[in-house]
Amino acid sequence: MAVLQKIREKSGLLIGVIGFCLLAFVAGDLLSGGLDLTSRNVGEVNGTSITTMDYTNKVQNLEQSGQGRGAQAYNQIWTSEVRSILFNEQLDNAGLRLGKDQLINVIKSHPSFSQNPQFLNDAGQFDINKFNGFLAQMKAGGAQQWNAWLAYEQELETFAKEQMYLNMIKGAVVTTAAEAKMVYKNEATKVSFDYVTIPYNTVNDDQVKVTDDEITAYVKKHPKQFKTTPSRKVEYVFIENKPSKEDEAQAKQVIEDLLKPSVAFNQTTGKNDTISGFARTANVRDFVNTNSDVPFDSTYYAKEQLPTDHAEKLFNTPIGDIYGPYVFNDYYAISKVLSKKNTAETVDASHILIAYEGAMRADGTVSLTKEEAKAKANDLLKQLQGGANFANLAEANTNDNGSKTTGGKYENIQKGQMVPTFDDYIFNNPIGKLGVVESDFGFHVLKVDKINEKEGVQLATIAKKIEASSQTEDLIYSQANKFLEGVEGGQDFAKEATAQGLVSFPATKINAFDDQLAGVQGSHTEAIRWASNKNTKVGDVRRFDSADGYLVVKLTNINDSDLMDAGDARSMVEPILINQKKAETLRAKMTGATLEEVAKNANIGIINAIDVTGANPLVNGFQEPLVVGNALGNEPNEVSKLIDGSNGVYMVKTKNITKALDLPNYETYKGKVNTNNRQMVQNGVFSAMYQNAKIEDNRHKVLQ
Repeated sequence: MAVLQKIREKSGLLIGVIGFCLLAFVAGDLLSGGLDLTSRNVGEVNGTSITTMDYTNKVQNLEQSGQGRGAQAYNQIWTSEVRSILFNEQLDNAGLRLGKDQLINVIKSHPSFSQNPQFLNDAGQFDINKFNGFLAQMKAGGAQQWNAWLAYEQELETFAKEQMYLNMIKGAVVTTAAEAKMVYKNEATKVSFDYVTIPYNTVNDDQVKVTDDEITAYVKKHPKQFKTTPSRKVEYVFIENKPSKEDEAQAKQVIEDLLKPSVAFNQTTGKNDTISGFARTANVRDFVNTNSDVPFDSTYYAKEQLPTDHAEKLFNTPIGDIYGPYVFNDYYAISKVLSKKNTAETVDASHILIAYEGAMRADGTVSLTKEEAKAKANDLLKQLQGGANFANLAEANTNDNGSKTTGGKYENIQKGQMVPTFDDYIFNNPIGKLGVVESDFGFHVLKVDKINEKEGVQLATIAKKIEASSQTEDLIYSQANKFLEGVEGGQDFAKEATAQGLVSFPATKINAFDDQLAGVQGSHTEAIRWASNKNTKVGDVRRFDSADGYLVVKLTNINDSDLMDAGDARSMVEPILINQKKAETLRAKMTGATLEEVAKNANIGIINAIDVTGANPLVNGFQEPLVVGNALGNEPNEVSKLIDGSNGVYMVKTKNITKALDLPNYETYKGKVNTNNRQMVQNGVFSAMYQNAKIEDNRHKVLQ
């Protein structure tokens, strides 16, 4: 059923995620059209420039290493650069330096080294000699490779100094006995009080309107809470280039016709030949390869490996019968059951790896030449054929640390999990078979220990892609043009889309280096770059063509400031301002100097709260620290003024306060508070630096 797997592959883009890579280098331009890397810097942090060339090189390095793509890479490097500059300012002011021995200690503890078998001894500990051997290889690899290592070493050094700096701050965090006592009192002191309240939700939200100007004013009053990077907002419609119902019917008809005999002219004989249909053809392989968009595959597949919607019926179709037509992804297909048999699903195998100098992942301890490694592997094979214990030989000789402690054993190996030569051997030999195969890692002495079988089915599948016809493509193109002309002519974007039966995506925030638009598959870098271009104005509309369809985009908003605009901040600010306005309405109802007067005038009841603490200020099921704080701060029988709480407007009357008893000492609380405070250092320090920094982001202006 690999034919169905290939359909999957043809129907989408498979993106492989590559693991950790120390060395990655730039090749080619970052953006189409090229960049003037000597132009304006991409940004500044407290007056320190981030150069265009350095920024784009680091983005490319990250993408080349497989650790980031597109917008993720751009934003990851930007955040890293901002963080680096802010921390370096503090590190320079603190005068922190890192010696060679300290750097080695950092490397020893870094997961890329401390958990990498390449740098560990037989006891699983970091081996400085192996690490020095690695450095020698780096240096011998040429200037480019060595410089890459030095750059990475510099990153480690910066990271280490950051940790030193943070540890210094943590060390300076001291909790006094008075602070510990205050925390204890806050937890143990209890207050009971009466109160009246009207919740905010008694006023409907539609009775309270918050304007963009009010939100903007709030943002400007609290700028540190609403920092952002330059952005744009766009509306868009995507007209997909997809097959019509008629196209689907045509693809199905082609498949159905292949089940029937057909007549074809034979140029050799000059006569018409009758060709058997799929059900009766004598050569199934040739018939599939001649008529299918995906070639014949002879693999046996277990039921769970078949397409989910059709697995049961496909697997249970009798041998020789045909299942279908059926739709699988973007294909119409028919499948003929050719055979069923038990096949190896997974294999248990033992192996001994004999590496040689220059082999993949061979560390500094490997000294054999390729010829010597081959001879050693063959010698071990002879010993095993003579009855030697495999586990003992593996533990004594293997260069594979992953199986050294298990006597060379690997269990439940799936097909394709190992390198090809290894994989071919264990899946094509009987239990007990011994042999030697070669791979890029060296020579493998192998033994098949166990074959775990499962029934599989072999299918011959003819698949025809359901594609849009030329007529359908012309209709879709005409529709895209009609919509474009309408909105260019001044029609409302969303209304015009609805009128034409299209789906309009509302104003969506994008950043200059995004590569996707929500709700639309594929990459839309060109459209996003257009919207971010300094020459594109609010109200501009443009169509972008691709094999998948037509994207019509309208630029609706430009925000080049470092503060959120009203639209972006609304979700955070609007609830605050709504409650403030509701509070004004509720206060007008809650007239009176006592709880009884307010309760009578507002037609509400008086409620009791018993033994509430400042540490857990729960009132009426809600956290209300301001309300409880007022109750704790008043004298017994004292009535507060109206309080705008988190969930409503309150008035409280303190009844009694049970003060916490003094403790002999507060060491337990002191330790707990100190731990909590120190845990907050790392995030708190960077947040404070960021909020108080002057950051200028010019990426959207420079990288166009």
